[in-house]
Amino acid sequence: MSAAGTSIRLRLSNEGGTDPLAIGAMHVGMAGPDGSVLPGTDHIVTFSGSPSTNIPAGAPLLSDLVTLPVKALDRLAISLYAPGRLPVRNARTLWHYVAGTPGDHSAAPVLPQARLASAPVILTQVEVAPTQPTAVIVALGDSITEGYGSTNNAYRGWTDRLAERLAALPGKKRWAVLNAGIGGNRLLTYGAGPNALARFDRDVLSVPGVRTVILLEGINDIGRSFSPRNPSDTITADALIAADKQIIERAHERGIRVIGATLTPYKGAGYASEQGEAVRQALNDWIRNSGAFDGVIDFASSVADKADPLAIDPRFNDGDRLHPNDAGYKAMADAIDLRSLTRD
Repeated sequence: MSAAGTSIRLRLSNEGGTDPLAIGAMHVGMAGPDGSVLPGTDHIVTFSGSPSTNIPAGAPLLSDLVTLPVKALDRLAISLYAPGRLPVRNARTLWHYVAGTPGDHSAAPVLPQARLASAPVILTQVEVAPTQPTAVIVALGDSITEGYGSTNNAYRGWTDRLAERLAALPGKKRWAVLNAGIGGNRLLTYGAGPNALARFDRDVLSVPGVRTVILLEGINDIGRSFSPRNPSDTITADALIAADKQIIERAHERGIRVIGATLTPYKGAGYASEQGEAVRQALNDWIRNSGAFDGVIDFASSVADKADPLAIDPRFNDGDRLHPNDAGYKAMADAIDLRSLTRD
């Protein structure tokens, strides 16, 4: 959690499904250091008063309010029992703990024979009734925003580190962080989910309390377009810039500030190319110097190899030359000017 509150509600999603999704049971409680539910904190999640429900195809669903006081940086344990088929067309997956025996174990403090498995994302958001004035920062991006390459389930992506830094700030107003990163996502074309322009209303504008969005998108457009192995959907820097301008205009219509983030180095990655690098450089130059954004975060410089700025620093990458590791994500988050980010 990145905000303190007196109660919460959960947002579930079947937006990628073509059939109704059955929810048999759901529980939420406070997580202990080992991830187990702390005694006395388990709550049944209900939907219009019922402990089970069906989510229509293509739709989200909000739970009833759950009276569960939380503090910033608290960890929740949320367990869901889906008795039917999961939405196989749901493009977004994350690592979940999955029970190794059949049946409803949602009320168990620890899942039996639990294993880590990549499974479709059903829980997409936790909303908080805040205890003090709180504004929300939405991080819109791809796998680098999602935190791919960091330690699984250890909260070491750049958005997690940003939430920690914001929680430590003094003052009566708080800032919460919502991670809207999707691995493989793109600005202009479908890539592991709707492109950023298509999902902007859902994932940014509809978020309660949003005041600022950090935009870090485009490396998958570039990489896939100029991939030496299988190039597709050729794009230009001008097309990516036009997409960024659209996001800025749509955000400004709602009074939301947009912080532009430079694309991190990717020399040596599987889809790296000289043509793609030229587009990345052109886009980053525009982000830094155009004045179109309400602020700029230079993520590229924060993780670049000093000896070869086109490549990610080996200390910040574990081998794929694209995704930062825990240390790289920390360097990215530490490069953010909090004063610029939280200015209303």
